[in-house]
Amino acid sequence: MARSQEDVAVTMSKLALYEEVAEGLASMIGDGTYRPGERIPSIRAMSRNKRLSMNTVMRAYAHLENMGLIEARPQSGYYVRCRVLEPESASVRTVRAEDIAPSPVTIRDISFQIMRSLSDRSLVPLGRGVPNSELLPVDKLNRMLGTESRRFRMQSISYEDVAGSARLRAQIARRSLNAGCTLSLEDILVTSGCREAVSLALHTVCRPGDTVAVESPVYYTFLRIAEWLGLKVLEIPSSPGEGMNLDVLNYVIRHNTVRACATILNFNNPLGSVMSEEKKRELVAMLSEYDIPLIEDDVYGDLAFGPARPVSAKAFDEKGLVLACSSFSKTLAPGYRVGWIIPGRYRQEIEQLKALFNAATASPTQLAIAEFLTNGGYDHHLRTIRRVYSRNVEGMRGAVARYFPQGTRVTRPRGGFILWVEMPEQVDAITLYEKALQKGISVAPGPIFTLGDRFRNCVRLNAAFWSEQTEQALETLGWIAREMV
Repeated sequence: MARSQEDVAVTMSKLALYEEVAEGLASMIGDGTYRPGERIPSIRAMSRNKRLSMNTVMRAYAHLENMGLIEARPQSGYYVRCRVLEPESASVRTVRAEDIAPSPVTIRDISFQIMRSLSDRSLVPLGRGVPNSELLPVDKLNRMLGTESRRFRMQSISYEDVAGSARLRAQIARRSLNAGCTLSLEDILVTSGCREAVSLALHTVCRPGDTVAVESPVYYTFLRIAEWLGLKVLEIPSSPGEGMNLDVLNYVIRHNTVRACATILNFNNPLGSVMSEEKKRELVAMLSEYDIPLIEDDVYGDLAFGPARPVSAKAFDEKGLVLACSSFSKTLAPGYRVGWIIPGRYRQEIEQLKALFNAATASPTQLAIAEFLTNGGYDHHLRTIRRVYSRNVEGMRGAVARYFPQGTRVTRPRGGFILWVEMPEQVDAITLYEKALQKGISVAPGPIFTLGDRFRNCVRLNAAFWSEQTEQALETLGWIAREMV
């Protein structure tokens, strides 16, 4: 049945009304009344203040979402959307596959200086990729450290088996199901942090002069290990969306002799990207075809903001070529230095190398971590810090949008606490770092994440720490950057 003229008039009136509300808010966003990252009135508050139905306001907010002006955050409300660094941003598409060649690793003096400064505890810690110790179960862990040391008096002061505590390895094996893996404790070897795990893996599968494929931008510790081992690297362009470009990787491994691929697939450092399951399967299959080992650093995997943890590439490994590395440094206790490696077909070589380097990982901290995983409420702890880091990331993204120069873009990771910020080309990240240091602030400038001359207008920020002091530091950084534009 055809609608009456009155029904049509009412419908048109409603459409005009919600559009009027949307246009009003869009104008307020445009003139800076509501700035990126700031919360706008709730649907209920807007409905009450404007004397409109909640349905009309909901339609207006949906319209603004479709326009890309606002975004909904679960259990929090609606916020002005920040400028997001898209997967095909200028900083990650500047290298063609045919232009990529293996490069010897020589880390510049300025990079060592920057790395040392990132550890300075007197600075506002925006640069170092460490968790917020205030969010870690310090007291509970230390009580367990004392209790377990008394409970296992002799074991706590003795060398543990080179493979590590059987109780700890059993707990890690159980938790590996969350990452899509089915493992036994015999598949796992405990290491002194994830860094040692990656070092052992590269040392085992490569020889001096060999070439390793890595993401670009690349986690600078990978470069330091490669330099120490005398390796060359191939920097594969990566995006904030799904990480390493597999088409480019496929091209370079067909045109170069690549001995290994080292990558952070889940909440990458520094891009924050997560490779999809489909792409992870493709990556493992591609490398398997050429018999190239994949060294997977999954240290951020447990820090997903969503309900499910992303799977590990190890879940798709059929030939034992994936060496999965991780640790509890980002979730429980960085100073305990407890990590692990799942070495696949390389177990014997890795175990022998581990025994040669340091005999075994420290016993007391293994005992404490094992007890915490068994009776300490690890999953509850993870849920808590995931919520906090999710809020911190959004808070820092909003602050970057408010204070940094027009045209700045920032990633939106779905886990972890690392942000990658791309500023206008006039901003020199090294100069920004030096001026920030004078203000008592540490940042990690983009050039330390490459061997080339890229990312000069980018910085990595740590969102694990969020406070009034942090926001003031970001405002100062933004002011310095704006002065350069």
